[in-house]
Amino acid sequence: MMDYEKIKSGVRLLLEGIGEDVNREGLLETPERIARMCAEIYGGLYEDPAVHLKKQFTVECNDMVVEKDITFYSTCEHHLLPFYGKAHIGYLPNGKVAGLSKLARTVDVFARRPQIQEKMTAQIAKALQEGLKPQGVIVMLEAEHTCMTMRGIKKPGSKTVTLVTTGVFQDNTELQNRFLTLVLKS
Repeated sequence: MMDYEKIKSGVRLLLEGIGEDVNREGLLETPERIARMCAEIYGGLYEDPAVHLKKQFTVECNDMVVEKDITFYSTCEHHLLPFYGKAHIGYLPNGKVAGLSKLARTVDVFARRPQIQEKMTAQIAKALQEGLKPQGVIVMLEAEHTCMTMRGIKKPGSKTVTLVTTGVFQDNTELQNRFLTLVLKS
C-alpha cells in the first residue's frame, strides 16, 4: 500500500532541493496535499482490472462493440509528468459483452499508474482479451505528453497514437479499418 509519510518526506526534500522554504505559508500543507493526490492518481497500482470485467451479459449478436473517446489522465514513468488523451476500444464478442462503463473503468485502472502509453495500450488489450474472452480486441490511445510539450522539445499539440490488436483483429485489415472508421467519425 501507499506510504503517506514517505511521500510527504519526499515532497519536503524535493521542495528543499529546488531551493524553496518548506515552512513558508503556501507550502506548509503541500506535502499532505501531494500525498492525498498520489492516492488518487496512482490508485490503479492497487486495483485489479479483472474485477470490472466480471459482470457480463449474454448477447445473440457478436458484431463489433466500440467505446470511443474515453478520456484518461496518466503519468509518464520517465518524468513523472502527465500525459492525457482518449482511449478507443473495440471488440468482437463471443456471446458475452461487458457494461460500457466497465470498459472505461478498465482504462482508468491502467491510467492511474506511473506508465508509458505503449505499455498501457497493451495492458488494456490484454485485460479485455482475458476478461471478456472475445473473438478479438483492438485498443487505440491518442495522448499528449507534457514531457514533450512543456519541457524538452516543447512541441505543444503533438500527439502519440498507439494501437494494439488481438485475436481476429490482428491480421484482418478490413476489421481494423471498420474500427478506425467508427472511431474517426464525428
